[in-house]
Amino acid sequence: MPFFSTPARLSSFEPGAGRLAPRASANSDARTFDLEGDWRFRLTPSPRAMTRDFEQPCFDDSSWDMLPVPSSWQINGLRSPSGALLDRDEARFGLPAYTNLIYPFPLDPPHPPDDNPTGEYRTSFDLGRLTPAARWVLRFEGVDSHFTVWINGIEIGWSTGSRLATEFDVTDALHDGVNLLAVRVHQWSAASYLEDQDMWWISGIFRSVRLIERPADAIGDHFVHADFDHLTGEGILRVDCDVPSLIDIPELDITGLLTGEARRIGGVEPWTAETPRLYSGTLRGPGESIALRIGFRTVRVTDGLITVNGAPVRFRGVNRHEWHPETGRTLDLETMRADVLLMKQHNVNAVRTSHYPPDSRFLDLCDEYGLWVIDECDLETHGFALVGWENNPSADPRWREAFLDRIRRTVERDKNHPSIVMWSLGNEAGTGDNLRAMAEWARERDGSRLIHYEGDYDSSYVDVYSRMYSDTAEMELIGMGADNRTVDAAADTHRRALPMILCEYAHAMGNGPGGLADYEALFDRYPRLHGGFVWEWIDHGITQVAVQGPNAGQTYFAYGGDFAEVVHDGNFIADGLVFPDRTPSPGLLEYKAVIAPLVLCLDEHGDRLTLLVRNRYDHIDTADVAFEWQVDDDGIRVDEGTLDVPAVGPRASATVALTETVTRMAGAPSGQVVLTVRAVSAKDRNGVPAGHEIALAQRILADAEPPAFPRQHKAPEPGEGWRLGSAHFDADGRLIVLGDMEIVPPRLDLWRAPTDNDRAHRGQAAAWRELGLDRLQHRTVSADVIDDALVVDTVSMAAGHDAGMRARMTWRADAAGDLELRVDLRPVGQFDTDLISRVYGNGVVEAASVARLGIRLGLPGGDAVLDWYGLGPGEAYGDSHRAVRLGRFRAGVADLQTPYLRPQENGNRRGVRWGQITWPAGDGLRIAAPTGVDMTLRPWTSHALEAARHTCDLVPDGRLWLNLDIAQYGIGSASCGPDAFPAYRLYPHACSLTVRLGTVTAGAGTP
Repeated sequence: MPFFSTPARLSSFEPGAGRLAPRASANSDARTFDLEGDWRFRLTPSPRAMTRDFEQPCFDDSSWDMLPVPSSWQINGLRSPSGALLDRDEARFGLPAYTNLIYPFPLDPPHPPDDNPTGEYRTSFDLGRLTPAARWVLRFEGVDSHFTVWINGIEIGWSTGSRLATEFDVTDALHDGVNLLAVRVHQWSAASYLEDQDMWWISGIFRSVRLIERPADAIGDHFVHADFDHLTGEGILRVDCDVPSLIDIPELDITGLLTGEARRIGGVEPWTAETPRLYSGTLRGPGESIALRIGFRTVRVTDGLITVNGAPVRFRGVNRHEWHPETGRTLDLETMRADVLLMKQHNVNAVRTSHYPPDSRFLDLCDEYGLWVIDECDLETHGFALVGWENNPSADPRWREAFLDRIRRTVERDKNHPSIVMWSLGNEAGTGDNLRAMAEWARERDGSRLIHYEGDYDSSYVDVYSRMYSDTAEMELIGMGADNRTVDAAADTHRRALPMILCEYAHAMGNGPGGLADYEALFDRYPRLHGGFVWEWIDHGITQVAVQGPNAGQTYFAYGGDFAEVVHDGNFIADGLVFPDRTPSPGLLEYKAVIAPLVLCLDEHGDRLTLLVRNRYDHIDTADVAFEWQVDDDGIRVDEGTLDVPAVGPRASATVALTETVTRMAGAPSGQVVLTVRAVSAKDRNGVPAGHEIALAQRILADAEPPAFPRQHKAPEPGEGWRLGSAHFDADGRLIVLGDMEIVPPRLDLWRAPTDNDRAHRGQAAAWRELGLDRLQHRTVSADVIDDALVVDTVSMAAGHDAGMRARMTWRADAAGDLELRVDLRPVGQFDTDLISRVYGNGVVEAASVARLGIRLGLPGGDAVLDWYGLGPGEAYGDSHRAVRLGRFRAGVADLQTPYLRPQENGNRRGVRWGQITWPAGDGLRIAAPTGVDMTLRPWTSHALEAARHTCDLVPDGRLWLNLDIAQYGIGSASCGPDAFPAYRLYPHACSLTVRLGTVTAGAGTP
């Protein structure tokens, strides 16, 4: 192609030229040259500034930069050549940009903008003497987004499809000795309209590159068909190959089986995500041999259910983008393995490869460790939704070959992975015949897997009905088959016969998701509902360093808008179950508990104590599970042991009597007596180590009566306010000193630093702010002595509103000087706002909610430690508390904070019966709440937490801020899905809270 015609090529509907037909990934014994390493690199702002003759061997590139391949140039450019982090203003190769939906260039298909960063790459390699009659293939695993290849100055071809493998035959351009490879990569092209996939826009040769020798009679492609007949226990094997070859599988006593020949094999162990049995084999061709890893399994829709090897399956899945905070979409094998192991250890059994095929090594790991996979094509056109899907490529026949090219390259590369049970056509690409053509091609090429696509609700060409972010009310209707009908009667009938999944649900952005247990209950109740895939696996933060302020030099994770993008979608990129460094978030711990494949239920009937074990595995029994029990009194171990539980079959239940095994408390309990039963792995298995906790259940066996508060029956003493016990109150009845400890007086608190779900358009923060819950003004109505109590009445409202709360704080003291506080709350005024009808729809104005109901007080600052008895060890909220358990816990103030990428409400501990805050000198504050209280302890206020954009913006203000709450509003999933479900919403109502406060001297210990 002439030099100045490149812009025309960038606007082509064609997906490429000069490429080889796609084929399966193969582990071959043919010679391979790994071309990874440091390449010469130059970045130009547009194709008009491209370097003439850069592809020629004689071109002098000595002044160019060095760039590692694989990498993305924007991510790599955020570090200096020595590896030091750079500020965005110092970035060497442009900046990453994040959008979820909107394209970062004009919607002018198929044309890219003139401002089109273009990277030019050069590297040399020495082949020595070329083998006569051999051919050579150059394979790129991933290049974003449009690239052209030259060998020794000869143009080989060009391609698009950023996350798809591309091969070129380069034989005729090679020569003995040193050869030059040149590649030009354009960030934008016509193909960019097909790649709007809710992720960072970054470019370059980001996956591996290698040169593969193809001996005479080498194997071009192969397709392993390995079914399992669950009725006979036989495997059915056939391997298709373009070159007549032989198959050897020593474990199955197979030697020299001809390709194309089907054979039934008795005694085969099938492959499932729970039993990932792989058989090693060899495909022997006349010119090369390929190592095989064969898993026998059959995927069907039977009677409206998804079955594997004859058994229905449940997906407890996640959507997974490829991401690393320092290397972007370039991942090494150990990072991919870390993802898989974390999934297995948190009860995740399925992955949707959103929204493109992953590095094929990840699929190898899914085969090895056992994960169901929905392999998704590299396709999304979501930005066309902003213009009513006008000109959407899915419905434009000019794009059809590009669509078909993408599904071909997906299926052909990955077709030999037993973990893949569905081909997904893509994501959020609207509707159109190009999608139907993809489905028809995939079904004809590989009828052994199901076809998935969510965006067309008629579902006429798919095998699974798929939805996103449906709330539980709609899911129940779908489970019952009572959901709304679609327009096309025939398509609707087809859809109603399909199994259903939620390909995305429970948006894990920031503090969340909430309501997971509600979804799981529906999946258990309705067989048609085969589970879902949480959005998503990882926060896509980019490691950056603060360059100013009190935390200068501290690293943090950047998100959309941090790189001066013209358009961006903020921290919507941070919506994962693990933080960018792969630390599990509280959301992942909650998900693990909710989707546990074993459900344990403890029950008592008089003296009869039983354990119900419900096995939710689809294919295995509980023979490899151990059951442990312990009894604690007020969090202190009393006794422990193991249980003899017979193996429970897949999808079966069993009840075990515990009365003669579990030792109950002898004598009067000192606190709550709690029985805990844990199901743990009995041995290492599929990446899960022995002793790893799978599921847990607890039951309170006894509960001591909380000790009565020993009132001193002495009236508060006046004098510059009041003195009561060891406390001093000001003239308005506000507590200002307790013992020797200065206190920022307790006051009503109805606000929290909004979570990402609160901030969303379906969330509550706007309504809370409209009511002024973030700017309450407090007025003391009266402060009087009544008998032995100081009774303080207050009213709290915001300027311009009459909605608020009246609070009565009744203070009493005991003989030791400790305080008892009873807070009685009562709403006043009109808790209605203009926003409520927009939140809930239907024009119905409902009473507004509140973020929390409780009090906040300030304590001395410092590195204090909190000991508590209640739910722990992690944070919990009304609709997200399955991961916590009753017990005695300890954590420093820093460890009580959850470092969400964008700071927000976090760290709430629920059901706290007592807590003790201890400072380094040994003094402290003791809190007791006979009926339990929600507690947060922070070195900054909720307002400071809300104002911070990143964790590095949070600076301790010299105090610790303690919230004691009756309740908080639920977490929900409103950043993309539904708000907190009705049972977890919090409305103003009359309620009360009782807590006891006392100081602790050094050496006093914990309760």
